[in-house]
Amino acid sequence: MKSFSAMELAATVDGNLIGNIEEKIIGLETVDRAEVGQATFIGNRKFAKKWPSSNASLVFSTKGIPLEPQKNKAIIEVANADLAMAKLLELYAPEKPSFEQDIDPSAVIHPSAQIGEKCKIGAGSYIGKDVVLGKNVTLYPNVTILDTSEIGDFTTIWSGTVIRERSKIGRHCIFHNNVSIGADGFGYRPSDDGRGLVKIPHIGNVVIGDYVEIGANSCVDRAKFSSTILGDGCKIDNLVQIGHNCVLGRFCIMAGSSGLAGSVTLGDGVVIGGSASIKDHTTIHSGATVAAGSGVLADVAAGQTVLGYPAADSRDTLRQWVALRNLVK
Repeated sequence: MKSFSAMELAATVDGNLIGNIEEKIIGLETVDRAEVGQATFIGNRKFAKKWPSSNASLVFSTKGIPLEPQKNKAIIEVANADLAMAKLLELYAPEKPSFEQDIDPSAVIHPSAQIGEKCKIGAGSYIGKDVVLGKNVTLYPNVTILDTSEIGDFTTIWSGTVIRERSKIGRHCIFHNNVSIGADGFGYRPSDDGRGLVKIPHIGNVVIGDYVEIGANSCVDRAKFSSTILGDGCKIDNLVQIGHNCVLGRFCIMAGSSGLAGSVTLGDGVVIGGSASIKDHTTIHSGATVAAGSGVLADVAAGQTVLGYPAADSRDTLRQWVALRNLVK
């Protein structure tokens, strides 16, 4: 079991220790559920009232939140409690699943595939023709990577993920369970005789930058032509749909169950809230935010926050909601 003194933890997060405790901290927990020997976090003033009744031995608090040390309980003031939490969760993280052999004998690897140094390939995985894996790539059991795809150094791909042919994945990426990269885009047109639908072939690929993380059961479709692109540092939640020919800039965030129709463009640093839907061929410019549950039908200006269905400037939408509420008084 990992354990650290309050002084060691304060040094880890460059924090200011107030008070002192003798016992080692053996884990992390929420302020309501923490027990003696555990540390917790308070990054918002509204949770400060919970500190006196918490059983936690130690709290990491954003500087400026008024907390007092209690008997056998100490405080570590930090610049940002959430960022301190990220460091400490990494510190206390348990070991990831181990590989008895770097390349499991049951993995199927085409003779033409290039496997970099220190790669790990789990049981039941399939590596197709002319696939290139960089250094220190980790593929957990039952990952499929089809022909001529490329995976960058230090990328981790969890079980059940399928990476279709010709995909290009960057370095230090993380794909969680059952991610789909490079499936056909959704494209159909009525047939000439009006009795059915004609499938539009998608012959492009998917290109994903460095340090991209994609959550479980999310899908990134291949382009009709050219590429569907995710820029460096994008973070995609679970159950997200990214349609064909979408282009995401750097460090975009998409929360769970949100979706981009085909040919959507996101600038740098765009945030898409949970369950938001973005119409095809729209552009959301850099720094914009789409609130959860919104439906975007037109372009969004840089830095703007939109809300509602159809989405409009958040201030206008909130005024409309207040006016509607007043109508029934």
